[in-house]
Amino acid sequence: MATDQDQPEATVQNILDQESLKWVFVGGKGGVGKTTCSSILSILLARVRASVLIISTDPAHNLSDAFQQRFTKTPTLVNGFTNLYAMEVDPNTENEETLSADGMDSFLSELANAVPGIDEAMSFAEMLKLVQTMDYSVIVFDTAPTGHTLRLLQFPSTLEKGLAKMMTLKNRFGGLISQMTRLFGVDEEFGEDAILGKLEGMKDVIEQVNKQFKDPDMTTFVCVCIPEFLSLYETERLVQELAKFEIDTHNVIINQVLFDEEVVETKLLKARMQMQQKYLDQFYMLYDDFNITKLPLLPQEVCGVEALKAFSRNFLTPYQPSLTRGSLEEVEQRVSTLKQMLKDAEAELETLRKGKQKA
Repeated sequence: MATDQDQPEATVQNILDQESLKWVFVGGKGGVGKTTCSSILSILLARVRASVLIISTDPAHNLSDAFQQRFTKTPTLVNGFTNLYAMEVDPNTENEETLSADGMDSFLSELANAVPGIDEAMSFAEMLKLVQTMDYSVIVFDTAPTGHTLRLLQFPSTLEKGLAKMMTLKNRFGGLISQMTRLFGVDEEFGEDAILGKLEGMKDVIEQVNKQFKDPDMTTFVCVCIPEFLSLYETERLVQELAKFEIDTHNVIINQVLFDEEVVETKLLKARMQMQQKYLDQFYMLYDDFNITKLPLLPQEVCGVEALKAFSRNFLTPYQPSLTRGSLEEVEQRVSTLKQMLKDAEAELETLRKGKQKA
């Protein structure tokens, strides 16, 4: 296990310094704070990059809640910024619209049924084709929970399977389909050649993007987690899968960490802190060559641009508890707090006694 001196910097500064980065994926288990982290990363990147686009591929779409601004499938300028844009994409809905718009429903729905995940892969390819024409200097993906994200990363091979299936169908039924389309007067643009052309066009985009995704200079994946067993397990699974897909990852953000800074600790708080410390130790042991950023658990949600900006300082400077346990200041504050608690309890007791006497 690495010592504190050997441990890489506990911030996301390395991502901001990497000027060649084009794609930044933020992912992890559901409910760990991916949207907050991806939103803050995009805000920090907007300080050092010409233009930033953050895309939510999570059907739950919390991006609008995080920034407290309505976003759609069209890139929208985030309030208070001149170079930060946001958009929300639902792969399933996008795909349905694409199919119906092109008049290829029956052919492609057949194909979608034949190859699991082809619908998501095609809609993602369409989105990437659109994004590439927009020329943003960096694109941040706020991804759906882990399982969905891993499917998304498989889309190049999924689309290749789809093309192979389509070729098989074309070779087997091509003549029959052509005769039927001519018989019913269907326009050539809806024929199987047009559909195949559409898929081939997507394949070119896929191959180009896939090459970029596997380039550590252009793409990185930020894993967000919390110090609990299931999240640790899910993060390890995600890191292993990313290695399999040859996608670079060297940043882990551990969210909702309890720091020892409460003046009066309860049994529950102590127990939770001990549990968290056990998993924090495991994170540091497993990912000793990663940049691990710890974020404190707050009493309130981080919503709105100003709150996101305020919380972003913890991404650049490791969070320090406001109290040092055992210091003169901490003991004085603890005594003061306990005296106040005793005073409040005595006042409450007096009120209850008066009420009892009246009864």
